[in-house]
Amino acid sequence: MTENLLFAKEADSHVIPYVYTKLAPAKPTAVFDTYWKFAAERQSIFFKRVRDEAGPWTSDPIFRKHKFTNVYRITDRVSQYLVSKVIYNSKFSSSNAEVFFRIILFKLFNKIETWEMLLSAFGELSYASFNVQAYDKVLLKRMSSGVPIYSAAYIMASGKSYFGHEKKHTNHLFLIKKMMEEKVYHQLEECANMQRAFELLKSYPSIGDFLAYQYVVDINYSNITNFTESEFVVPGPGAKSGIRKCFADTGGLTEVEIIKLMMDRQEIEFDRLGLDFQKLGQRRLQLIDCQNIFCETDKYARIKHPTIKGIGDRQRIKQTFVPSGKTTKIFLPPKWNIDQA
Repeated sequence: MTENLLFAKEADSHVIPYVYTKLAPAKPTAVFDTYWKFAAERQSIFFKRVRDEAGPWTSDPIFRKHKFTNVYRITDRVSQYLVSKVIYNSKFSSSNAEVFFRIILFKLFNKIETWEMLLSAFGELSYASFNVQAYDKVLLKRMSSGVPIYSAAYIMASGKSYFGHEKKHTNHLFLIKKMMEEKVYHQLEECANMQRAFELLKSYPSIGDFLAYQYVVDINYSNITNFTESEFVVPGPGAKSGIRKCFADTGGLTEVEIIKLMMDRQEIEFDRLGLDFQKLGQRRLQLIDCQNIFCETDKYARIKHPTIKGIGDRQRIKQTFVPSGKTTKIFLPPKWNIDQA
């Protein structure tokens, strides 16, 4: 892995970090510094909104015009809903079986509106009363009305080759049934580490590398597992593109090693650039967060650094920023022992 990090000065006195390994020097681009500046500014915006300060919350024209996810994955809207309304909802059973059922049901669609529609239809969402045909009928009716039932954030495989049904959601309902019958929640309890849990989830139809990693992080918010988020990461497509923009040459480091490098050096880099990064309590950025920041930096750099290319040729940021009022109170997993205030 990495042995040390030195800094070389160009003629214009701009400091460029060089990451040296046993293989070759990694060569960051200007986007490397932007990665850290993006993280600090986006987190500053987040806290200003949580404190209900009057906007605009930044002078950065890119942030003011375009939408970017929060720096800490747990603080994003969908993750917050999952943790507070799905996992730790006192109205629902806290047994690992029922918690796992709710997490998988929610995450397969990854859409708050779909979850609330199912709640409205059935009153209670539990495996004890789960019926594939009943859920299928309600979801099909929703689709027939022209309302999307899946989030656009993840691309879900249909599962047709395994389960044989024409409608993707039908196959996914049978996937839930299969996972519950095989007591995946119990197998997860016995996994020694996050990678083993990832491999278990990945072994199921329609769940690939990226989704298996996202799901294991979501499950780990609950009490089913208790892995550290600093032990395992799977780079997504956006993160891979962001890494390519941040490094002209990775010096022999893999994408996973690059993400670990960023997590390990975060305090050093924020200090080097004179940035005041506000943590969530004492919680450092974890691998999942550093992976996500690469993805968001990839988007930000399309405007900030248009000549530096990643993977693909995307030149625009699709989503524009529309203020939606005050950011709600943040709910963090109790097991993290972070002062919610």
